[in-house]
Amino acid sequence: MAKQVPSYTGTLRNHSLTIPACVSECSGIRIFGRRIKSLAFSTDVAIIKNINADAIIAVYPFTPQPVISQAIISVSDVPVFVGVGGGITTGSRSVRLAIQSEHQGAYGVVLNAPTSDDVIRQIKKVVDIPVVITVVSAHTDIGSRLEAGADFLNVSGAAATPEIVAEIRRDFPEVPIIATGGPTEESILRTIQAGANAITYTPPSNGVLFARIMNQHRKAL
Repeated sequence: MAKQVPSYTGTLRNHSLTIPACVSECSGIRIFGRRIKSLAFSTDVAIIKNINADAIIAVYPFTPQPVISQAIISVSDVPVFVGVGGGITTGSRSVRLAIQSEHQGAYGVVLNAPTSDDVIRQIKKVVDIPVVITVVSAHTDIGSRLEAGADFLNVSGAAATPEIVAEIRRDFPEVPIIATGGPTEESILRTIQAGANAITYTPPSNGVLFARIMNQHRKAL
């Protein structure tokens, strides 16, 4: 029988962003005693402060900068997983960024798909937080990633994500998998059923949210 969960939202915060309820179906990943089922993919501090995700995954399409990581970590009420490069930014710079991210309070570091196994090994030697490697294709050599020291996989394969997750899960039944769930409850559930332990959710942008509010204001006039 489903449990009844009392809820309070208040007046000023009742329009905060909410992770789709179906994400609760996944097992979650326990990190330093904290169980994480949902991660919000955002670097917008206003959204980060107003979403009920279990964690934040802060990856952006620029060279990682410690000042950005520090700003996000200082605002967030939940653990933050910080991008430290692996594509354009790599090698010893990614290693230094990983060390600094841990010192800033990051719960984990995320590396882009092009990251070499050697960089994973170097980072794993110097940090005590999870090293997360991004997987974008079913052709990725998962075994070599895990052997190099990757702790979690972050599967981001667009529409093919459920299929990639299922293939990984078949060959590596115990590996922790974070995966993008897509825009609908149906796509999220499909990803969970394929074997994802935690789901990354992309919230609507500030522009989209403002457009909704302004439309409501116009209708009220």
